[in-house]
Amino acid sequence: MTLVLDHRAAPTSPKFRLATLTKIATPLGGIAIIVGIWWLGGLVIEATPRLSAFHGFTVENTSRALWQIIASGDALNATVPSLWRVLQGLAWAFVIGTPVGLAIGHWRLLENLLQFPFQFLRMISPLAWMPIAILMFPSWDGAIVFLIAVASIWPIIFSTAAGVKRIDPIWLAMAANLGGKPLAVLRRVIFPAVARDIFGGLRLALGVAWIVLVPAEFLGITSGLGYAINDARDTLSYDRLGAIVILIGVIGFALDFVLALLIKRTHWTPTA
Repeated sequence: MTLVLDHRAAPTSPKFRLATLTKIATPLGGIAIIVGIWWLGGLVIEATPRLSAFHGFTVENTSRALWQIIASGDALNATVPSLWRVLQGLAWAFVIGTPVGLAIGHWRLLENLLQFPFQFLRMISPLAWMPIAILMFPSWDGAIVFLIAVASIWPIIFSTAAGVKRIDPIWLAMAANLGGKPLAVLRRVIFPAVARDIFGGLRLALGVAWIVLVPAEFLGITSGLGYAINDARDTLSYDRLGAIVILIGVIGFALDFVLALLIKRTHWTPTA
């Protein structure tokens, strides 16, 4: 039983080309609508005297500031620390959450035991743990990674557990009848069967982590995208603030796209 990547030859018929063109044009149309609304909002800001201080949020000013922070390297300097914190938090969530999810999905008693406390803890805002994180870790970086891990672990646990429950019991019985030992069954049957669920949970975890990252970086540190937003707000550089918001959205979308592509191309093929 193996986990393979789907490599299917794309058809080249005119119908397929039209579908591909439509698939590309539709998101671009959505982006055009958002930019149009943004542009109209900028006109309202410019036409309203009491909102004149926020003229930096207009499309023209924000676009100019975005190009400036990219050209100057400020965008890269702010992005690298944030990405490193997110990757560390997701790594810890994955290392802890995946085996916990496998165990919960496999043993009903363990699921009944942990269902209530896990659901209770999941509903607590990750940022509510910030005072505890400050006491636990000597640095703000460690505290932020902890908050990201706390926020990210639940989608991985529950998605993995749900994937284990969907495994056909016949596969497990066949593996046992063929003399498969627990670790071998885990490696050859269970893990490949739930890999797509794990990646799906990791995708959800990434979305949560990316949201938690920015407010977590508001305090105590002098690097990262959250700090850049806070600094732009304090200096009333609203054009720069808008540019960083756009940058956060683009990076988050790119990361989500990579995981979505991985999920789409991954499937499990049971073989002898």
